Amino acid sequence: MVIDRHTDYLEIRVGSSEEAFPTLQAARDHLRNLRSSGPLSRPTRVVVDSTTLELSQSFTLSEIDGGTAEAPVVYSAKKAGSVRLLGGQRLEHFAPVEDPSVLARLSEDARKNVLQIDLRALGIEPLGSLSSRGFSRPITPAHTELFFDGRRMQLARWPSREWAHIDRPALTGDDQHGGQLGDLEAGFFFADSHVDQWQSLEDVWMHGYWGWDWANSYEAVRTRDASSGLIRTHPPHGLYGFRSGARFYFLNALEALSQPGDYYANRQSGLLYFWPPSPIESAEAAVSVLDEPLLQIEGAQHVRFEGFSLEYGRGSGIHITDSESVVIADSTVRNVGNHGIVVKGGQRCEVLSCNVYHCGDSGLVLSGGDRKTLQPGRHRAADNHIHHMGEWSRCYQPGIHVLGVGQRIEHNLIHDGPHNGILLSGNEHIIEYNHIHHVCQESGDVGAFYMGRDWSECGNVLRYNFFHHTQGVGMGSMAVYLDDCASSTTIFGNVFYQCTRAVLIGGGRNNRVENNIFIECEPAIHLDGRGLDGSPVWQSMVHETMKTRLDAVDHLNPPYSTRYPDLRQLDAYYAERQGIPPEGNLIVRNICCGPWIDIRWHADPKIVAVQNNMVDEDPFFVDAEGMDFQLRIDSPAYEIGFKKIPADKIGPRRILPK
Repeated sequence: MVIDRHTDYLEIRVGSSEEAFPTLQAARDHLRNLRSSGPLSRPTRVVVDSTTLELSQSFTLSEIDGGTAEAPVVYSAKKAGSVRLLGGQRLEHFAPVEDPSVLARLSEDARKNVLQIDLRALGIEPLGSLSSRGFSRPITPAHTELFFDGRRMQLARWPSREWAHIDRPALTGDDQHGGQLGDLEAGFFFADSHVDQWQSLEDVWMHGYWGWDWANSYEAVRTRDASSGLIRTHPPHGLYGFRSGARFYFLNALEALSQPGDYYANRQSGLLYFWPPSPIESAEAAVSVLDEPLLQIEGAQHVRFEGFSLEYGRGSGIHITDSESVVIADSTVRNVGNHGIVVKGGQRCEVLSCNVYHCGDSGLVLSGGDRKTLQPGRHRAADNHIHHMGEWSRCYQPGIHVLGVGQRIEHNLIHDGPHNGILLSGNEHIIEYNHIHHVCQESGDVGAFYMGRDWSECGNVLRYNFFHHTQGVGMGSMAVYLDDCASSTTIFGNVFYQCTRAVLIGGGRNNRVENNIFIECEPAIHLDGRGLDGSPVWQSMVHETMKTRLDAVDHLNPPYSTRYPDLRQLDAYYAERQGIPPEGNLIVRNICCGPWIDIRWHADPKIVAVQNNMVDEDPFFVDAEGMDFQLRIDSPAYEIGFKKIPADKIGPRRILPK
């Protein structure tokens, strides 16, 4: 079955023809047999003909399946996008609902339109259940979800599009910020005649921003007293407490199936009910089944996986662990319950020119390198189109999550998410030439780019990115959020347009904001001295959380003492048990059209170097109305030493067709 038509590489076919292997696993196992007599001396290409493969388990590659720099192994779709790997099952033969007890629980409109299908009869057993996901909760596989026409359908929700609001907590206490939060175990009151009519609250959940606009969670309803409206939840309850007026909604109630696109799955009977948004025959319907990554690569080297579409998993799309020089290219990962693509550990792995969207958690996660030694991971994400991420976990599940040391995130387009566009921790990452817009749409006190709470996360560079139309509720969002004393970050050559607080330096030190353009932001820059605040919550952050993290990297010895000598300055403040001021910040040679700088909350303007900026003067943009903020050659900004921003290079250099 091996087709060896070439003198320079070995080619294997997967498909329906007689000379082809029937599955990816069969082709992989054949290569393992060939390797039993020694390493392959030539590059190997496994070419998959156009097909759709429903996976009952992950397709796995391990150390024995890799190649070398001279003889890599490539798995390739014959034509990009023509090979689909499904972690779910496609559905046919929906039928009208006839059970009177079910029809009685639906609205009149729903009775006419809702269809049903028996998943258990199709061998889909058991159905994955909802779990307590959200802020500071573990990543767990998603429940069994329904997809139609390439989109995630809405699990029956009430209110269907808006939010309900807590009337009041059952028992309140101090939130440590001057407000009140309710006790989690005691529950909260919510009176509503619509919910009063529901027949059952069995397996009904709630999703809410219970105490803060940056911390959501899913909670299972335990009881609701119809007379008082008191709702109590199952352990482990929430995270911070219930606040009066906090927004939430119910999920997974049959009575909430009320509009096109809604579905409800009864885990006891195995029946799924669905109101299709278009005729059921007009598009593909499928449910997610596989609760592990569709593709897993562990300990492999020099493997390339290109041109595939991975869909419908309850877990992540692709998971790469402790591997080196593994490339995922020209592929689509969509409609998965967890992350799109994860790279964890290893060296020099790349995600290139991929479409990643409709993910329950993050789009991409890149983690590698060693923070103790500052050995870089050198992973790279470039030219990807990432959108509609965090569709289940909602908070801190960004378009790209970058961790460790020395990753490069470049030329990506990231948009339409409830929380961060890029979330960062670690050192010496390069974030450049990315286009980020319409993120932070559901949360507040959030950053399109976000990092914080660790003095030692130094050496990160954000340059030549375009942020615009960042959203937010409550206190809104920041385009670049250096939260809670994040320090030693360079912000150079970025463009910010219509962002609420374009750059926020939240008590950090030695940050450099240089050569950026701010247009219609509210304001361009906010800087505060929260590290000096004497209240217990901020003292605990500085003297406990951040001190522990600083000590963990041994900042008084190499490599930190030589790479980041400014960290030594913190020791004197810690020795005197003082707060720590926002020293060393430099704001220089920026252009601002609109509100400029806000320095407050214990920050002394005298210790902030604000130099040679151009504020409220026409910089001569090429086409501001068309969002072309390049400068004309006669711009007066060049007189202050402003350097041209290469705006034509921002965003993907090539976008893969969907």
